[in-house]
Amino acid sequence: MVRGTVRGMILTGLFASLAAPLAAQEAPPGAPSLAERQRNNAAKLAGLVAFVDASCPDLRGDPDKLRMAVTRLGVDPAELSQGDLHLRAKAYTEIYQKDAEASCKRAVETFGEAGKAIPGLIVRK
Repeated sequence: MVRGTVRGMILTGLFASLAAPLAAQEAPPGAPSLAERQRNNAAKLAGLVAFVDASCPDLRGDPDKLRMAVTRLGVDPAELSQGDLHLRAKAYTEIYQKDAEASCKRAVETFGEAGKAIPGLIVRK
C-alpha cells in the first residue's frame, strides 16, 4: 500500500514537472500576440464590411457598429484607413470576393440582426 502511494506521488511529481513549463508558456514561439490577433480581427471585420458594401446587393455594413467593434478590440478605427491594417482589410475583402454569394450568406448568418458574433454589423438595405 505504501509502495502504491509512493509510486503515485512520483508520477504526480513527474507530470507536474513536465507540465509546468507548458503552463508557463503563453503562446508557441513565433505565434502572434493577443494584441496582434486583435488587430488582425479588426482588419477582418473592416474587410468584411467593405466586401458587403461592394458585393452584396441587399446588404450593407453598419459603420457605427464596426467602429464600436474595432474599438472594443483595442484598435483605433482610424488605423484601418491607412498602412498595414488597411492593406490587411483589403486582402480580406478580396478573399471574401472569391465566393461572393457564399460570403454574403455567411455575413448575414454571423453578423446580421440575428448573428452569432456581432449582431447588427451587417444589415439589410
